Amino acid sequence: MGNNSSTHLLGRWDASLFFENLCLTNGLANAEHFVFCRVSGLEGFEEALAQMQTATAFCCVSDIADGYTELNNTPRTRRVKTVFLAMRHAAEDMAARSECMEIMRELFRQFMSKLILEKTRLEENCIYIDPRISFNEIDRYFFSGCACAYFQIAVDVYTDLRYNEDEWNG
Repeated sequence: MGNNSSTHLLGRWDASLFFENLCLTNGLANAEHFVFCRVSGLEGFEEALAQMQTATAFCCVSDIADGYTELNNTPRTRRVKTVFLAMRHAAEDMAARSECMEIMRELFRQFMSKLILEKTRLEENCIYIDPRISFNEIDRYFFSGCACAYFQIAVDVYTDLRYNEDEWNG
């Protein structure tokens, strides 16, 4: 993304597009055949895994976001985006599961190396990514035959909360 796109952000960041591009351009994601998809929360993630029987590795970004608005001196809105990673392996093969988890941990590290560059670009547009991003491994009983993990990215943007009479009736 060049400088032109950064001037048109208007307080928004498309996490889905960002991670889709990472999946397409990352060597490890390509070597391990990661498929990108958009999902709606955890239920959508399970549905995507069930429907994509031919794929073996997934990077899914949820199109819903948790968040809140803070009413302090500098009002801001926080949105939390969730990214799921999954890799199929032989059911009950703990060695294969462990290998998949190592691959996903490394993919997370590589994704973060690009996210740190994106963070700097976004800050120029008053969009702030929380610097603490934790990697969470999902229990092996969550989805049989898949090693699964997720991480969440909290994004803060300035929110104009000035009262505007034109927005109200009567």
